[in-house]
Amino acid sequence: MYTAYCRTFQGTMRLGMKFLNWRTPQIVEGENSLLRLPELIQDLQLERVLIVTDNGIQKIGLMNPLLTQLKALHISFVIYDETVPNPTFTNIEKALALYSEHNCQGIIAFGGGSPIDCAKAVAACLARPDKSLADMKGLFKVRKEIPPFFAVPTTAGTGSEGTIAAVVSNSETLEKFAIMDPSLIPHYAILDPLLTINLPKHITSTTGMDALTHAIEAYIGRSNTKETRKYSREAVILIFKYLYRAYEDGTDIEARAQMQRASYLAGLAFTRAYVGYVHAIAHTLGGFYQIPHGYANAIILPHVLKYYGDSVAKPLAELANLVGIGKVSDSDERKAQLFIEAIEQLNAKMNIPNKIQGIDNHDVPLMVERALQEANPLYPVPKIVNKDEMFYLYQLIKQ
Repeated sequence: MYTAYCRTFQGTMRLGMKFLNWRTPQIVEGENSLLRLPELIQDLQLERVLIVTDNGIQKIGLMNPLLTQLKALHISFVIYDETVPNPTFTNIEKALALYSEHNCQGIIAFGGGSPIDCAKAVAACLARPDKSLADMKGLFKVRKEIPPFFAVPTTAGTGSEGTIAAVVSNSETLEKFAIMDPSLIPHYAILDPLLTINLPKHITSTTGMDALTHAIEAYIGRSNTKETRKYSREAVILIFKYLYRAYEDGTDIEARAQMQRASYLAGLAFTRAYVGYVHAIAHTLGGFYQIPHGYANAIILPHVLKYYGDSVAKPLAELANLVGIGKVSDSDERKAQLFIEAIEQLNAKMNIPNKIQGIDNHDVPLMVERALQEANPLYPVPKIVNKDEMFYLYQLIKQ
């Protein structure tokens, strides 16, 4: 009965998604495309903007060329740079206060997934001042237009520049959840590969594996479409070709640009076809232990794919074929196995372990409950799991 309920809910959602007004961000890409952003802002006749970023980006001066151009065009800005990994309610409230205090008219999200998520949550609060962050948890709780929003990703992984989701954390309850609404899709996305040059290796690897997780979970889920399958396939091809190159050589501009494209495409795929249990588990680990999201996804992904078993053999075999894994004569099951092994090998080459340390057994029951609340019935996973099975998955991933 429970599985039937989940599948009925997912079928209804899949049908309803066809009628949503999906905004596609206007993409500005290529080397030095960041310098074109101030003119876009000027064309929209915006005089004051809030920039949401983090302290690391501010310290290394990555935004300096943008700030110089904004000043040259007499566009005022205020910077919020206290965003932490897994942005908190406090981050969002402080950034929101700055926006209001300075009478801003638009938002620039500059950074990895955390600053972009923080900025999206600020935008959601501006669109719905009548609702708290907790009130907007889940699907379709915003439903009003946000201020002009410019996403400038400095990593290649989250795909937040093209998605409906803002993932936030409540430090008091240790809960991490998503606000999901088509109105949160950025109006503009600036894909400048120069911003990702010389990223630390561990960030290159884990954000890249985050993008791979997005592409795979969207592809194997039951709500994919011809369009999302196309996005996922292209993203998987690019990631297998370019992620390790970007990891090995931080100055490889082609690899950096292609990984940005892969991240964006994977974001388009999962924002329309959803993710699955890998993300549900990763979110709990981020909420309880502040484990970086991409790092958690990278470790969890092979374990969950193995657990799905025959239910994902065909789609994983298709992905294996795309990237040249396995022989023509191999069965789908064999190709799927080899594809999962290739993911494990890629993790190992980039020094990502196969287990997560520090998970407290006392926390697992509550994490199991929250992961199931997030995933069921919403996520159109290949195989519905119950509480005991989810508990088993946590045992698989913990050190």
